[in-house]
Amino acid sequence: MMELTKNIFITGASGYIGGSIAERLVKNGVHVRGLVRNESNADWLVAHGIEPVLGELSDTGLLELEARKSDGVINAASADHAESIQALIKGLSGTSKPLIHTSGSSIVGDDARGSRKSDMIFDEYTPIVVSELKQARRNIDLEVLSAAAMGVRSIVICPSLIYGQGKGLNPNSVQVPFLASNAKQQGRVQIVGAGLNVWSNVHIDDVVDLYMLCLAKAPAGALYFSENGEASFKEIGNALAKRLGLPAVESLNPDIAANLWGIPRAHYSFGSNSRVRSVRAKNELGWVPRYASVVDWILGEMPNEKN
Repeated sequence: MMELTKNIFITGASGYIGGSIAERLVKNGVHVRGLVRNESNADWLVAHGIEPVLGELSDTGLLELEARKSDGVINAASADHAESIQALIKGLSGTSKPLIHTSGSSIVGDDARGSRKSDMIFDEYTPIVVSELKQARRNIDLEVLSAAAMGVRSIVICPSLIYGQGKGLNPNSVQVPFLASNAKQQGRVQIVGAGLNVWSNVHIDDVVDLYMLCLAKAPAGALYFSENGEASFKEIGNALAKRLGLPAVESLNPDIAANLWGIPRAHYSFGSNSRVRSVRAKNELGWVPRYASVVDWILGEMPNEKN
């Protein structure tokens, strides 16, 4: 892999996923150029061996140029910014170089609002049922995959709920740290509805392993779910309460949760089911995740600094 990818351009290089990937690539001797929005974050990247590229996702000319100059691109900045993806595809067209786009397993999220565990489990070979709210994201995924016909080794990775400490400037993932922070502020763990809804989950170190494998050998037009284990939000909430030394978990009415946190966060990040299996990644790439339980991580490893 490293002979073929000496120079990687990463969007979201100061973020949770992108920063963790960048750290691993630098350790492996790869020159990483990372898109960053401000000078202070650029200074952090420099201190960690990453060459900053100052700009925004809206700077499509810059993205196209960086893609063209690179040996491969990883988009870890946004799963929902179509124009930036189109610019990266344009820059890589006809090169057979890799473009790895970060989506998410919320594309198969339902509208359970914490009320039930879904029987629907998706893998890379099952028909994907996409909610209306996530169709735009799914359309971007399909656009990336179709870039294989334009001479791009295009790959989509859909992580499930990610946990674990990131290695970049932002060490926190989206879901568990939010619930923990909210619990400290409220004095109790709050979940959406009964919390019976289930999400597959995956450790950030295992996610990074998958990106490395995709850079090395994933075929053009491949989509991979990234998961190794699952838990309900009631189980996650109970683990957080125990870890943080807080009382029993509080079930928020979904409408109240939506008012407090916004509909996308309440209904999808915390209220939906998103059950997936990484059949293709494990069989085709030989991906072997090392971590299997977000609950065990919360109880035994999650940082617990007091506010």
